[in-house]
Amino acid sequence: MNFSIIQKSQLEGALRIDPDYYQQEYLFAVETIKKTRHKRLEDMISLLTDYHANGSYQILSRNVNLSENPDYALMVRAIDLEKNDYESDVRYVSRHAYDFLKKTKMYGQEIIIDKIGNAGEVFLMPNLEKPITLGMNLFMLRLKEGYEPAYVYSFLISKYGKALVYQRLTGTAPPSIDKESVRGILIPLPSKRTNQVVKSIIEDYFKMLEESKKLYSQAEDLLLEELGLKNAVFEDELSYLVNYSDVISDNRIDPEYFQPKYQKLIGKIKNQNSKTLGELVFIKKGFEPGSEVYQEEGKLFIRVSSVSKLGIEEKDQKYLSEELYQKLKKDYEPKVGDILLTKDATPGIAYVIKEQIEGIISGGILDLKVKDNIESEYLALCISSIVGQWQAQRDAGGSIIAHWKPEQVRNLIIPILLEEIQKEITDLVRKSHEARKKSKELLEQAKKEVEEMIEKGGES
Repeated sequence: MNFSIIQKSQLEGALRIDPDYYQQEYLFAVETIKKTRHKRLEDMISLLTDYHANGSYQILSRNVNLSENPDYALMVRAIDLEKNDYESDVRYVSRHAYDFLKKTKMYGQEIIIDKIGNAGEVFLMPNLEKPITLGMNLFMLRLKEGYEPAYVYSFLISKYGKALVYQRLTGTAPPSIDKESVRGILIPLPSKRTNQVVKSIIEDYFKMLEESKKLYSQAEDLLLEELGLKNAVFEDELSYLVNYSDVISDNRIDPEYFQPKYQKLIGKIKNQNSKTLGELVFIKKGFEPGSEVYQEEGKLFIRVSSVSKLGIEEKDQKYLSEELYQKLKKDYEPKVGDILLTKDATPGIAYVIKEQIEGIISGGILDLKVKDNIESEYLALCISSIVGQWQAQRDAGGSIIAHWKPEQVRNLIIPILLEEIQKEITDLVRKSHEARKKSKELLEQAKKEVEEMIEKGGES
């Protein structure tokens, strides 16, 4: 049993008396920070705002409409920040909406805190050099002149900063954080040296992320150029004719499935040598033990939301017990070189396992074991690109929650380019993943720099 004895004088004016607030790890973090020179976050910020600061729900609904098609300004959501991807599956707003949302325009270097989704998660907004506005369920903080955003961000994602943020979460389904709680977070003050070192590391972190994206984009561009799809435009058509024989053979009657753009895409692929995915890999479905067995720590349970084309995301992870893991690992633990492919919710995301993972894949993920006649990274890129995405969209469309059936996955058409082109694409993808790995190492380095400073009692 864990317990803490709290003096009445420590109850912060009786604003919080729930035991979660006074967990030992939180109290230790607070006491450690208090031994350094520090300030409350409210004394360091010039602005703390959110989407709804722009007006009531009714006023916002009249002035702001989100679009999946490129428009004047990007609206940044929590999912974009989590994936650090501001190009794929993003949302836009018009010039009118952007100007209306004047209280939440972003220019880069703002600190963002998720207030209700993955409450307490902290991000630093990069400089994208385009009009940007803040999405819903997020707080945006802008610091006063003289305070370094990179340092404050690094502190808030460090073990001490996380403890102070999570201490202030309230509720359980889902937890949330409010503005007053954010204002009350204690921030240790760094020396000029620590400020500059952390700033430099975070700058390198963003540079490596950009390098990773650039290399991956080059690999995609090379694939699409070889297929004649680089600048191809396939728009939805309002009307088209479908042969009855095609309806019978495909066993589909929904009009979305027969959009001509899908046939045009497949025609481009078939102009090359091509095979079905089932000819190239062995496919095995993951396992779903049920949410009742999830734990906050243990062996990793890899869900659909954990998989991106750039790696296994670390946000909102779930875990399984050692005992259950041992029972399932033989059949459901992926190996290095396997491709994880999502088939539910967001079908068509593929990622090649780079390092051995002690974990189990969920039922919404397929484990693809590649045969010897194709490069794994090339195959994963094909699936994650428009080549696989549109086929997945066609097959899994027409429902609220998309489901891509294994038999449909097996029939996915994959272009087989020349071996030297496959290797060139594979090399670019691998370099992209190496840059992303380096960026993660830099982020850990920044956190370590801050944590060591705090543990030494701060710096003058």
